[in-house]
Amino acid sequence: MSVHKEIRKVTTHVLSEMKLMGEKISMLTAYDYSMAKLVDQAGVDVILVGDSASNVMAGNETTLPITLDQMIYHGKSVVKGVTRALVVVDMPFGTYQGNSKEALTSAIRIMKETHADAVKLEGGKEVIESVHRILSAGIPVMGHLGLMPQSIHKYGTYSVRAKADEEAKKLINDAKLLEEAGCFGIVLEKIPADLGKKVAEILRIPIIGIGAGGGVDGQVLVIHDMLGLNQEFSPRFLRRYHNLAAEIKGAVGNYVEDVKSGDFPNEKEQY
Repeated sequence: MSVHKEIRKVTTHVLSEMKLMGEKISMLTAYDYSMAKLVDQAGVDVILVGDSASNVMAGNETTLPITLDQMIYHGKSVVKGVTRALVVVDMPFGTYQGNSKEALTSAIRIMKETHADAVKLEGGKEVIESVHRILSAGIPVMGHLGLMPQSIHKYGTYSVRAKADEEAKKLINDAKLLEEAGCFGIVLEKIPADLGKKVAEILRIPIIGIGAGGGVDGQVLVIHDMLGLNQEFSPRFLRRYHNLAAEIKGAVGNYVEDVKSGDFPNEKEQY
């Protein structure tokens, strides 16, 4: 029996049940009402309102510039289109690092103003105080380890993380810390598949991978990447399910042609 077919609304509890029963969790990003509605109707379990909106919606090079107000705007829009999926909103850079009081204030704003189900933040030991404080207010938290795009200037590269033993050890310890604190799940980004599998086996909470191999409990991709809306980004972990960029350009090209030639609108298309 598939857990996800039986339920009307995905909750953090449902996700733990899915892990227990060995059912993989599907997760995708969405940033607006129309796309979120389609993603939800297609049966995705978790929708992430990712700070990747900074890249794909606002055209920034990194996730760092996006603000809390902008994330709340995207979160609000997404929640309105969703009836079944669990909606998680990314806490943007600068709203939780180094100040757990500010972290709590930011998380409360996200929950009150977007009506989302949970927040997600990057980091382990460094942000554990913020994680504790947010959880103490009853707000579900999802962790994020491995490649952490908000720390890109520290790494200086988007290459695979935790290849070396020391970094792998720290990742495992951070994952345990997040679980002990009470996080309901963790995203692992761009790490060796063996390490992803190991973390998923050690921890009781669901582990969602993006470039973390098939041994984890679920997968997440950025919707613009998997639909082929974004053609510039082609990491090994990405599977393109469509080439929407070509389809959209073709459709717009046809429209331009029809307008120029006077073919649109025809007699049936006017009053």
